[in-house]
Amino acid sequence: MRVLILFISAMSFTALSNAADINNGSELHAEKCTACHGSAIYTRENRFVQSLANLGTQVRFCKDNLGISWFDDEVDDVVEFLNKNYYQY
Repeated sequence: MRVLILFISAMSFTALSNAADINNGSELHAEKCTACHGSAIYTRENRFVQSLANLGTQVRFCKDNLGISWFDDEVDDVVEFLNKNYYQY
């Protein structure tokens, strides 16, 4: 039983430590994304992004095409920032 409790505790800690950092996402977004476009692209009626998975794909597409050297967790931070502030998927 103790082993199970320790395992569950360790898994919970890992999940929390891997959570996206929305403040970092905001900073990264301000540094790189707003150079090309403003927030109107996220709120327009006919926006391209239609799901959370699609949002992640789009952020990675922009990162790769612009040669931005973000790590995966930084991409996740930007996705979380955009989702919380604009998309709400």
